[in-house]
Amino acid sequence: MLKVGILGATGYTGVVLLSILLRHPQAAVTLVTSNTHRGKRLSGLFPSIGEDFEGVLEPTDKDHRGTCDVYFLCLPHGTSAERARGLFDGRAIIIDLSADFRFEHLPTYEKHYVKHGAPELVPQAVFGLPELYRERIRTAKLIGNPGCYPTSAILALYPLVKERLVDGAVFIDSKSGVSGAGREAKLGSLFCEVSEGFRPYNVGVHRHEPEIQKEVSKFADVTVAFVPHLLPINRGILTSVYGKLKSQTVTTKDLLELYNKTYQGEPFVRVMAEGVYPDTRFTRFSNRCDIGLKVFEDGRFTVISAIDNLVKGASGQAVQNMNVALGLDEKTALDRTALYP
Repeated sequence: MLKVGILGATGYTGVVLLSILLRHPQAAVTLVTSNTHRGKRLSGLFPSIGEDFEGVLEPTDKDHRGTCDVYFLCLPHGTSAERARGLFDGRAIIIDLSADFRFEHLPTYEKHYVKHGAPELVPQAVFGLPELYRERIRTAKLIGNPGCYPTSAILALYPLVKERLVDGAVFIDSKSGVSGAGREAKLGSLFCEVSEGFRPYNVGVHRHEPEIQKEVSKFADVTVAFVPHLLPINRGILTSVYGKLKSQTVTTKDLLELYNKTYQGEPFVRVMAEGVYPDTRFTRFSNRCDIGLKVFEDGRFTVISAIDNLVKGASGQAVQNMNVALGLDEKTALDRTALYP
């Protein structure tokens, strides 16, 4: 049985991770940490866990090196890198859910986040999007789990940029549930600030735009413009990508064939039939990404994707990465059907 640790277990991603790992037949969560709630039982903070897990929260800043086979870092940007430095031994697998190991280019990371706490580890890290980098993840010991918005946008764009079909810039319009802002108290996440409203935020300055851009640029010379919006729902992301194709002879059917070919055999990507489009209700609590698309007669296109921001956009993808890195069935503990209604 694999020993697994969750550092920062009292945030949304930490709790969702635990709920998934408790169903994993080959993993046992032996370490949960929180500096704020050290010494308390996690089940006391989250009664939904009940008697399924009675672990006591240890301090995050304690030395936990060598105590687990896999560490999940659900910590703030900057803090994750510092903890990874203390944990990295070339044997245990570290999966970081912050942005600290998503960027190969340190100046780009430091421009949008903070000064990096472990720059010497950056060359060791692999961007943890299995649909693109599965073979590299198989041998990785340090994995930078992608952001939720980038997961939805990159999966929507990948077949197009891989085949260099896009003419000019693409525009990415994403809407997320409030849980994407994390569990800390914030004015913009209060019920009265969110309920019955719908608004954009961080227009032109959101830190996920450079993450999307650097992945798209690996395949094609395409500029992205990203605008996120806050939906008055708990969880889910709906992303709409707009642009123009180089050829006006490409049809919706042609593009659907490309997407089906690209994602053939992918356990967590579902390409919708022509005329059918994703809905966050049908990916909720699942690790799946649903993709639908349409090509217009003048060569314009739209590709729409839906994910659960806490599962495929965070904790579920982290477990998917663990399964790949350990050579396990990729779907282990992630076969939950979307819950509807």
